Amino acid sequence: MSSLIPYISVSNAAAAIDFYQRAFGAEALSRNTTPDGSKIMHAALQFPGGGTLMLSDDFPEYNGGRGRTPEAFGGSPVTLHLTLDNADPVWAAAVAAGATVTMPLDDQFWGDRYGRLRDPFGHEWSLSSPGTKPGKAKPE
Repeated sequence: MSSLIPYISVSNAAAAIDFYQRAFGAEALSRNTTPDGSKIMHAALQFPGGGTLMLSDDFPEYNGGRGRTPEAFGGSPVTLHLTLDNADPVWAAAVAAGATVTMPLDDQFWGDRYGRLRDPFGHEWSLSSPGTKPGKAKPE
């Protein structure tokens, strides 16, 4: 695992895990529920290319009654980014799974194919494929 792993709170962790699997091809590494099974206390997902994301249901009862999801905050200032060999099929899967396009996937002036999405839980995502424009070297 990487030494820096995003850990997000969502309003429905079970649905979020399902979405991330369908949208981005994530694989569940672990999933721990509350003793009564009603909420997910911790889950870890592995994304194609090696990225890891940890998440849990929101627990406002342990945070002074305040939620910690993008819905509770009215949006998220954080963008989770996926660099892919080919962003197009993953983009199509994410949109089909329920993501909202906030910036269409397109060839950008800096050379990459890039776009932005919002998942059904309010988290922002960007997807890109390394560019092939003249003068833009693909990473090794």
